[in-house]
Amino acid sequence: MTKIYIARHGETDWNRAGKLQGATDVPLNEEGRKQAVACGKFFEDIAIQAIFTSPLQRASETAKIINEQLHLPLIQIDAFRERTFGAAEGMTYEERSKVYPRKNYPNQESFKAFRKRLVRGLQEIYEAYPDEDVALIAHGAVIHTLFQIVQNADFFPQHARLSNGGVSTIYSKGGEWWLEAYNDIHHLPENTI
Repeated sequence: MTKIYIARHGETDWNRAGKLQGATDVPLNEEGRKQAVACGKFFEDIAIQAIFTSPLQRASETAKIINEQLHLPLIQIDAFRERTFGAAEGMTYEERSKVYPRKNYPNQESFKAFRKRLVRGLQEIYEAYPDEDVALIAHGAVIHTLFQIVQNADFFPQHARLSNGGVSTIYSKGGEWWLEAYNDIHHLPENTI
């Protein structure tokens, strides 16, 4: 059984402002760095063998901060970069709702292509670390979509918000992926949630 602990990257200024980031490469802010340190403490007592990360800097910086405490193989995996939202990136929900009420964002990555690369990424992790535990540092839309891929998708309320620094867990069993826990935030100080 492969188990993947999936942490959402730490906060950015765009997260705080409610702006859609997508493929825009926004760095962590100071609060995000604190959340990453807290995630590192979460993983201290878990025997993970490697940390996979999206190449976007908000995820890769979170992974590097976590790994300062763990000293594990740190592997960038392009399959888990955030979905590209095209012209809607940089806009708040209110702005997007006015301009694109049906969410038809110009130059947006198709959901089919996005889901396909996530499935490919899961397979890559499974093949590299069969029967081991690993961490994956990723993004909100990535994590929400992974929860749609698992066999017990109804376990997760689809409109629930995922916290920056929150950790969710999926595992492989019988050739399928299953959701074990979502958005664990017990390790985050109250002021970082």
